[in-house]
Amino acid sequence: MTSMTHDGPQITGGVDTHGLTHHAAVIDTVGRHLADREFPATIRGYRDLLDWMRTHGTLVTVGVEGTGAYGAELARVLTAAGVTVVDVDRPDRKTRRLKGKSDPIDAYAAATAVLAGRATGTPKSRDGIVEAVRVLRIARRSAVKARTQAMNQIRGLLVSAPAMLREQATGLDRAALIRTLARLRPGDDLSRPLAATRASLRRLARRHQAMDAEIAELDAEIGPLVKQAAPALLELFGVGPETAGQLLVSAGDNPERMRSEGAFAHLAGVAPIPASSGRTHRHRLNRGGDRAANNALHTIVLVRMRFDERTRAYVERRTKQGLNKKDIMRCLKRFVAREAYRALTTTPTERITQTNLAPAA
Repeated sequence: MTSMTHDGPQITGGVDTHGLTHHAAVIDTVGRHLADREFPATIRGYRDLLDWMRTHGTLVTVGVEGTGAYGAELARVLTAAGVTVVDVDRPDRKTRRLKGKSDPIDAYAAATAVLAGRATGTPKSRDGIVEAVRVLRIARRSAVKARTQAMNQIRGLLVSAPAMLREQATGLDRAALIRTLARLRPGDDLSRPLAATRASLRRLARRHQAMDAEIAELDAEIGPLVKQAAPALLELFGVGPETAGQLLVSAGDNPERMRSEGAFAHLAGVAPIPASSGRTHRHRLNRGGDRAANNALHTIVLVRMRFDERTRAYVERRTKQGLNKKDIMRCLKRFVAREAYRALTTTPTERITQTNLAPAA
């Protein structure tokens, strides 16, 4: 490896990331291709990639594809070394059809997108408490899906089960049903459908109980982390550990990367989209953005519409003005996004308490 040069001409890097290798490229200030090279996706490979880029001049910025996946660790290494990292989307299909597809082409395209200003996104740092919340929430979400699947299979089995079993489960709520089925004794002869059905229902019920216990353990672990990361977010009406955790994960460990509350609204898919034509002046729902964050805001709005007097008064007023329920909820989600952004990015002394729902319109 040649010695590093930090005083040469300014250069911009680009990296096309993969599971086992990363392909890097560097260009100068006018976009001329200088060099490209492949490196292993290991700690040593990340360091060698950085040193190799710096041999070509003063490294200003590096565009990395997939900073939330294969490029996550590379982005952390580059940031720790003082290099500005920009998140680059892969080229669209039209561009790939025109220019072709290869690792060097994609790496140069990433660098060019940064130099031209087409790519400006700041990646999530993924190095703090919010990243810990994210990985724990993955396990929780998987446990919730497994529990739901077990419950659906139990109900499906009971539909066609022998009458003796159906009558035993009739009229029971979910908790009592699971306890009853978990205590079933199928016997040793599973060649009989009744015994086999009992055995299957018992296993599914016990799986449901195991998932219940796992979810409770994860909630006990995630709750304090969410409270430590964003206590102000939990103070908002209708926000619980689950919705707060999702909004935290969507914002990342460095929410300041979002330049305004409007940018956060776009991220969460609640920024209104103009849909006016002729004499009609209206906005429609935004179908883009982070749908998990949008779902969290939707849940908060549902809670407020039911229990918050201020929100109920707002819904009544907007209904009289001719808005339908979807449009009202769109306005409310935009308002909640504004509150959540302030809770995520400001200190207690800077936070402004919102008392009027008029700006939500």
